[in-house]
Parts: sequence; structure tokens; C-alpha cells
Amino acid sequence: MINFVLDKFEGPLALLLQLIEKEEMDITQVSLAKVADQYVTYIRQAQNIRPDEMADFLVVAARLLLIKSKALLPYLYPEEEEEISELEDQLRMYREFLEATKKIEKMLDKKTFMFPREFNRKAIMSQANSFSPPKNLQAEEMRSVFAEILMRLKPAEKLEEKTLEHLVNIEDKILSIQNMLLNRIKVSFNKVMADAKNKTEIVVSFLAILEMMRQREVTLVQDELFAEILIERIA
Repeated sequence: MINFVLDKFEGPLALLLQLIEKEEMDITQVSLAKVADQYVTYIRQAQNIRPDEMADFLVVAARLLLIKSKALLPYLYPEEEEEISELEDQLRMYREFLEATKKIEKMLDKKTFMFPREFNRKAIMSQANSFSPPKNLQAEEMRSVFAEILMRLKPAEKLEEKTLEHLVNIEDKILSIQNMLLNRIKVSFNKVMADAKNKTEIVVSFLAILEMMRQREVTLVQDELFAEILIERIA
């Protein structure tokens, strides 16, 4: 388990989430950019990481991102509040699924299975290698049933080949936004997001903007309802 070292916290991410949810820590004082960068470094250095461990991190990190977004952007529209509520429900269900999966894995590791007393292993094993079809079963009927079963089976789908893409660093994205604001005061929020090449870069761009807001480098402005959101440099 990785321990994160931040300005006002040191320990596992789950503990950080617990402190924030209990309002014992201020989420706006936590750098999620450092959390993401430290975990990327941890992944690169680790030789073997369990998929469920990575899933745990994503669940907690998504929850932290959600809390910080609501703290920095308190004036959300009803539609956005509803979307956030749905995301919270999905994260809660996903966490319950992970916990249930871990319990099942522990049961499989311990092999704690019980059978009723009527279970006769010898009787079953003695018949395991024998096949006694009904006397009136014809070979053609068996062939027809077998052919029908084969038709119901879905053919194996060829998985799409994927290549490893260059990971976008949050610090690089912050530098990119800073360069956009060198000769201007404002830049379009949509423009920053439109420059992203994939979903991962969109998330990194959003984290970069949140971090810049926390550092009091920029603020988000909107002149009127449904107008374009602008990222404004704080002089």
C-alpha cells in the first residue's frame, strides 16, 4: 500500500478521504495533482500491481476529485448536481462490488466450502467417467442438439489492438495553460478541453485547472447563464 506525502498529510489515500469526509481536513488545501503524480511514479516503479489495488485507487481518487470540484465550484446548476449525485451512487455501488469481490477471493483462498452430509463423493466420482444416454435417443437427435448449441455460441471477438500512449503530466498541462495566458487575460475552457487528444488528457486538463485555482493562479468566470466558461488569469 502506497503512502502519499503531501504538505499537510502523510498516509494512505483512504485515510485522507476519511478525514476530508469528516471535515477534519480542507479539501481545497490538498493537491490532487501531487497525489496523481506520486501514484504514477509508484506504478512505474512497482513490479507487480493487483488490478483491484488500482481499482481502489481510482474509486477513492474519483471521490476526492468530486468533493474538490463541488468545493471549488459551489454554484452548480440543477442538472450538474443531478449528474454528481448519479456519479456518487455509481462510486458507492462500485466500492460495494469491490468489497464483495475481496470477500469471495478470501473464501476461495481459504477453500472454506461445506457440503451436506448426504453428499456422497465416492458415488458421484464412480459415475464421473460414464455416460448413460436414454435408450430411445438417436444419434441424429444428438447431432441436431449439438449443432444448435454451437449456433447459439457467440464467436470469439477479436480484441482491438492498443498501443501505449504518452502519459500527460499534470505539471506539463499546467505549463501549457500558463503559456496560453501569457499574452491574454482569459482563455476558453472549451478550448483547453478541445485540445485534449483522449479522455485521459481531458481528466488531466481538468485536474490542472483545479490545481491552478487552488494556487490562486486562475479563476473561472461566466458572464451570463449558459454563456461560455472562461479561465481568467489572476494578475
